[in-house]
Amino acid sequence: MLILGLESHLFRGGRFQFINIFQILCMGMGCGAAVLTAQFYGSKDQDGLRKVVSIMLKVAFVIASGFTLVTLFFSKGIMHIYTNDIDVIEKGSVYFMWSLPTFLLMGTSLTLTQVLRSVQAVKIPLYASIVGFFTNIFFNWVFIFGKFGMPQMQIAGAALGTVIARILETTIIAYYFFHMDNKIAFRMHHILMKAKDLLDRYVKFCLPVIASDLLLGFGNTAVSIVIGHMGTSFVAAYAIIAVIQRLSTVFTSGIGQAAHTITGNRIGEGKKEQAKQEAVTMLSIAVILGIAAGLIMKLLGPVIISHYNITEETSVIASKMLNAVALMIVFQSMQSVITKGVLRGGGDTKFCLAIDAVFLWILSVPLGILTGLVLHLDPFIVLLSLKIDWAVKSIIGTHRILSGKWIKELTA
Repeated sequence: MLILGLESHLFRGGRFQFINIFQILCMGMGCGAAVLTAQFYGSKDQDGLRKVVSIMLKVAFVIASGFTLVTLFFSKGIMHIYTNDIDVIEKGSVYFMWSLPTFLLMGTSLTLTQVLRSVQAVKIPLYASIVGFFTNIFFNWVFIFGKFGMPQMQIAGAALGTVIARILETTIIAYYFFHMDNKIAFRMHHILMKAKDLLDRYVKFCLPVIASDLLLGFGNTAVSIVIGHMGTSFVAAYAIIAVIQRLSTVFTSGIGQAAHTITGNRIGEGKKEQAKQEAVTMLSIAVILGIAAGLIMKLLGPVIISHYNITEETSVIASKMLNAVALMIVFQSMQSVITKGVLRGGGDTKFCLAIDAVFLWILSVPLGILTGLVLHLDPFIVLLSLKIDWAVKSIIGTHRILSGKWIKELTA
């Protein structure tokens, strides 16, 4: 906790926001490719698979190189955007310099992970993530505090530990992808293969995904700003509820990716009706898992809250917020399957962009400001308002799935 707390305290502003933008771009590039690779895999078009991956890796290399160069020459300028604290700027610049390799490493690992998942190769990315997580904790501890005879590097040590973890994680994924995987059978020389015939399709489906994730990211930042202006007790309570929510949705978080893969593979196989039936089935499973997650929150939430050393006011606010999230979590599960799973897997990325971005910005953020900062209503109402886009997206998305209009053959 000390290790993670140090990094979080120093960089929850500048570096976090900057790296978060890069991560969103990587996920967009990977998910945009996965929309196509899932269907190419279903149609057994290995040449198409390789072309999409080739385009993705080239784009990822260019963007990662750009972020690396900007960081190398303008690290202090980046930190100045987010803070005026000279000490934080100096330490942030040190962290930036030590962590320069992470852009190329993340650009490779995050994009390849999305592609592997789209062809049902999910174990290697999981194993690599687990190894990277524990490696990061261990080497952060070693280099920050100077263990085993190492120098006490403090913030530079945190960066070095993260880089080592990224190297190991990326090496595992890349070695498997370029040397062992037979589903795509992509080898290093395929990076240079000609793929102009698929470039337009890649851009067509990649850009809406990136735009959607960016707008969601900025929207969630806006939600955090609203919460941040509601007082220390509200902020502390929301932090606790966010932890409980993540624990409760551990099963629902993966169903969206599973839905994406299954849907894309089925459409690639030409089984449109089966894809539609399975989409409805997965949505039903999402409802069941959402209800289960809500019940878990109601049962374990009060126990978890009671173990925090917080004021009575914060405890009361957290309990009210817990009730709101426990009620809305079913919609969070549904919209994850709808927007991140079925619709993206079916190639309906423009529709995803519309409902993902619009309702967060025209409903949740304004209602949160109104109920929280203007009317100062009960925390239960405020949090319902901030999460109302989950419900609206679930309703509209369900109608879209039942209509069948989301099914698009991308490999034809």
